[in-house]
Amino acid sequence: MNNITLIAVGALKNKALQNLAADYQKRIKPYARLQVLETPAASFSKAEKNQAKKREKEALEKVLHRYPKESIFILAEKGRLFDSLTFSDWLGEYDGRDLVLVIGGALGWEAEFAARYPSLSLSPLTFPHELARVVLLEQLYRGLLIKAGKEYHY
Repeated sequence: MNNITLIAVGALKNKALQNLAADYQKRIKPYARLQVLETPAASFSKAEKNQAKKREKEALEKVLHRYPKESIFILAEKGRLFDSLTFSDWLGEYDGRDLVLVIGGALGWEAEFAARYPSLSLSPLTFPHELARVVLLEQLYRGLLIKAGKEYHY
């Protein structure tokens, strides 16, 4: 069984996305131990974007410090792309191991932070960070079901 921690910068504010995320989290439970953590999103003006990214990075580092032996991946536009079957195989490589997936905030990643971790991509398209969380949860569910031999992906 996979042990997956999903860390997201910022809370889901949109009710519809909250409901979808909760539904996928519930669906995932029989196939993986999933923990979802949120770190605060920094408020900012145009002139303060770099400081906001730094504050978000510092908040993430405090949480990531708790995972010294886990495999940590950030989600990024230019990260490794998968199709659903390959993503399922990739999840299988982490079966029984601890996997940490990190979704950044609206500002994206500070360059130094992003360089530290391997990255995965949901798509070459850019998604709002709240929607990216729901898409990731759905793909985790899909990948775990494929791995378990269940019919969900055709």
